Amino acid sequence: MARISDAAVKMSEQPATDFGYERVPWEEKARRVRGVFDSVASRYDLMNDLMSGGAHRLWKRFTLSLTGLRPGQSALDVAGGTGDLTAGMARQVGERGRVILSDINAAMLERGRDRLVDRGVLGNVEFVQANAERLPFRDDSFECVTIGFGLRNVTDKAAALASMRRVLKPGGQLLVLEFSRPVAPGLAPLYDAYSFRLLPLLGKWVAQDEASYRYLAESIRMHPPQEKLLEMMRAAGLEGCRYHNLSGGIVAVHRGYKY
Repeated sequence: MARISDAAVKMSEQPATDFGYERVPWEEKARRVRGVFDSVASRYDLMNDLMSGGAHRLWKRFTLSLTGLRPGQSALDVAGGTGDLTAGMARQVGERGRVILSDINAAMLERGRDRLVDRGVLGNVEFVQANAERLPFRDDSFECVTIGFGLRNVTDKAAALASMRRVLKPGGQLLVLEFSRPVAPGLAPLYDAYSFRLLPLLGKWVAQDEASYRYLAESIRMHPPQEKLLEMMRAAGLEGCRYHNLSGGIVAVHRGYKY
């Protein structure tokens, strides 16, 4: 009878999670996601424009319209990448306010810093490399926390939602901007064809990385749909939770409060 190696036994005991359509050990997903964003960081903004036809700017503008931020307040942009939401919130809180751009990926954080320098947005912005599941900030620190197109890449989404709630001030709001499930009639098959045929080709031609963009398409399908994410936010202790479908449900903005 063949012996099972200790390494194989240990691997079988490890909890698994999704990396796109692939199942991987729980602790391996963060490393793989880091590799994806290390690869695409330099072309990230160009690819966003090409992939969405520029619509990502409208989705982010809508998200910013919901923050309720006022001059002098504080905000946190989790998985903030190249800093679009950060820049908008920095304008909203003004020079007396504070916005922190955080990202687990050093390459994306550096790219975000460079872009904000180019925009002339720096005086009230700080940069922190941080894991969304274990945010290194005090309880009750921010009036608003955002995460744009980042939650689906987090291994433990429940832990991340709880961590983001923890750092909100009482009355503060969490905004989750993320790809979701199309709800407009006839949109789903068109969206699937685009995601699994055209998107990897764009990644290959523009970013020289077909595999990473195939993962991004798969990760969208594995992300919780609108109602499931709403349940997860409530389970994390957020109240007044609701969502707004954008572009026929291709994207949704979920929001909840800490009371």
